[in-house]
Amino acid sequence: MSPQPHSLPPRGLYAITDGPRPDLHAAVERALQGGAAIVQYRDKSGEDERRRAEAADLLTVCHRFGVPLIVNDDVELAATIGADGVHLGEHDGDIAAARTRLGPTAIIGVSCYDSLDRARQLAGAGADYLAFGAFFPSPTKPQARRAHADLLRDAKALGLPLVAIGGITPDNAQPLIEAGADFVAAISGVFASADPSAAARRYANLFST
Repeated sequence: MSPQPHSLPPRGLYAITDGPRPDLHAAVERALQGGAAIVQYRDKSGEDERRRAEAADLLTVCHRFGVPLIVNDDVELAATIGADGVHLGEHDGDIAAARTRLGPTAIIGVSCYDSLDRARQLAGAGADYLAFGAFFPSPTKPQARRAHADLLRDAKALGLPLVAIGGITPDNAQPLIEAGADFVAAISGVFASADPSAAARRYANLFST
């Protein structure tokens, strides 16, 4: 099991995988070449053996680029492979249990959807970052609750890094960054592209100034 050497970077593209797919390794490597600052392994299938092998492989790839790998929803998978952290939705267990399992250096992020109250509660419970969205219609979650940029402005007072997610493209992301998003998350915006490296670079360039 690998150590957890990579902390949360200050800002950038938060690339979320869209597996299962046969070219996952190559696609993630290309996204990292394009400048992804964080990678989240997201696979909702129940194929535990494949998921464990894939996540472990991606951890090695991410660490080669000095980038943390976050596992979506699955604290046990994150613990098994020594991932840098886990992302928890509203039905994925609490922060304290994840912290106990993963240790004090793990990055624990949480989905806050469109709720500042939820963000405030989870910030107090020890979250390392807060994710809000969807800000735009999302092909991944078409029925997702919708959030407004003002939510990011209000959440800055909580003092944690903020992630914006949901239908975000390089063309519509700038107002969210200006409102306070430290990271913009993308799934299809990167991994549905024919060139994940070029797609990731367009997002990463939004943070270069």
